[in-house]
Amino acid sequence: MGLPVQLGGEPAQAEMDDSFEDSYKVTLDEAWQIVHREYVDNSFNHVDWQATRQRLLGREYTSRQQAYAALRGALRQLDDPYTRFLEPEEYAALTEQTAGEVSGIGLRLRRDSSTQTVLVTEVVPDSPADEAGLQVGDHIVMVDGQSTERLTAEGVSQLLRGADSSQVTLSISRNGGQPRTLILHRTRLEVSSVEYRVTQQGNRRLGYVRLLEFNAHSTEQMAAAIEALMDQQVEGFILDLRDNPGGLLQASIEISRLWLQRGAIVRTQDRDGQQESILANRTALTDLPLTVLVDGRSASSSEILTGALRDNDRATVVGSPTFGKALVQSLHGLSDGSGLTVTVAHYYTPNGTDISRKGIAPDVVVTLSEQERRTLFNNPQRLGTEADPQYMRAANLLDQIIAAQEQSPQQATSTEPSSSRLGQVAN
Repeated sequence: MGLPVQLGGEPAQAEMDDSFEDSYKVTLDEAWQIVHREYVDNSFNHVDWQATRQRLLGREYTSRQQAYAALRGALRQLDDPYTRFLEPEEYAALTEQTAGEVSGIGLRLRRDSSTQTVLVTEVVPDSPADEAGLQVGDHIVMVDGQSTERLTAEGVSQLLRGADSSQVTLSISRNGGQPRTLILHRTRLEVSSVEYRVTQQGNRRLGYVRLLEFNAHSTEQMAAAIEALMDQQVEGFILDLRDNPGGLLQASIEISRLWLQRGAIVRTQDRDGQQESILANRTALTDLPLTVLVDGRSASSSEILTGALRDNDRATVVGSPTFGKALVQSLHGLSDGSGLTVTVAHYYTPNGTDISRKGIAPDVVVTLSEQERRTLFNNPQRLGTEADPQYMRAANLLDQIIAAQEQSPQQATSTEPSSSRLGQVAN
């Protein structure tokens, strides 16, 4: 996604006279009205937005695609890649992603660059795939008669998704054996956006938490991860936001509150120059030492969370500079099933820093070559291990921070005992 999304409400109502019957033009006017009402730049990039409406509605359209193309052309005048039109399939995919639920069979996949095959990396417990006996390492050969040979892992995932209770046929191969065919029925599943485990750094037990995206279930999943690791007596945390493109703005705020006891999280500014400062609310689950991993694909909501933790001296940031997206979008559905994302605000970190196009520079820079990055992220089981140079630097640094606090406990930045805050989730 690469953007914080605030879900919009009902489709906008077009302002039409009785003769305005063209369904294509209804969609165009709905989109125009949303931009007119909400877009962050009320000069519309010095474009005559009223004249744009007249041009859109003054034309005759012979197809839906022709109308969509005209709308995309109008939006391009704003010179804002984040204010964009979504065809019905794109809108459905984005709303599904932000909801944190999909209709599928319960597999996470990756493409193995060495064998050029699509492999199962995770089977969701109690999912149709789990009940059918699929295992990590299985090779997905075909989906509904279509070969996966030239498809990306995401492309195969899209084929596996569909309407709830619908049927999908796939061929799998295990350990190089002959493919076998399975027929499964899709069901609604909650997407796992948080991965966690205990790692060892010398004699220390550290909690490694990887956040993949910010969706509607991410806060509760993050809270569960923190609590589970606290129960396992970890001494500090490494929060991995690398490759995280963002998601829901509210999720970034709520997750910040799980780590941050007090202080500002983010400051937003709307089209009228009105600013709002969003604060922590004393619901942090832990005050144990924390390092955060970021890279050039850590964007929007990831940058809000990173900025909040660093500006409040809650965490040390390790990795490479983040993406640099300081804009907030609102997501709207249109009456024909298509959608629109509209930039509605600019945001700043708690210290007032504008990260647009420059991102957040880590406290400790650890740069990966393109080859190192490909090798690491094409084999996600290596993340958070000794094969991960950025993780190892963060773990070593965390070990030093914990050791320093043990020697000088009065210097530790502590608030209240973390045990008194367990279970308090900002929903």
